[in-house]
Amino acid sequence: MGHRCFWDDEKRTYVRDGRAPIPEKETTSQIMSAIKGKNIYPEKKLKQALRRDGVKGFRSHLKTLPGVPDICYPVKKFAIFVNGCFWHRCPKCKLKLPKSHTVYWQKKFARNVNRDKKNLKMLAKMGWKSKTIWECEIKKDVAGVVSKIKRTLKIRA
Repeated sequence: MGHRCFWDDEKRTYVRDGRAPIPEKETTSQIMSAIKGKNIYPEKKLKQALRRDGVKGFRSHLKTLPGVPDICYPVKKFAIFVNGCFWHRCPKCKLKLPKSHTVYWQKKFARNVNRDKKNLKMLAKMGWKSKTIWECEIKKDVAGVVSKIKRTLKIRA
């Protein structure tokens, strides 16, 4: 069971677990608490496109691998991370930092990016190939992303 965050309307105080700064608005808190870590829309869309194109044999969220890849092909030793542009700081999108609590967000994003790099290095040491696919790539051209995956896996188009 996760931590609960809620507003006490009588006192307008905020109760939470202390992991992140207190949002300035209640709606911000509601939005942030709804964000999932896995099976996000771009990930689902990519999996659906892979199945539709006949690129089968993948496993989801293999916990025995560093970083728990979103999609992996154990037989081919190939891992795919579907990264959200905001949370993992897509170099193509160059999204701005949130306006409030900027120091917190800078540190948070730096930790995310460093953790991503570390996980990719650990996978490489284990003999795995890996690919990071950005949310914006899937939104723009999911068929192109599937084609790249097929080339990596050496599957004919």
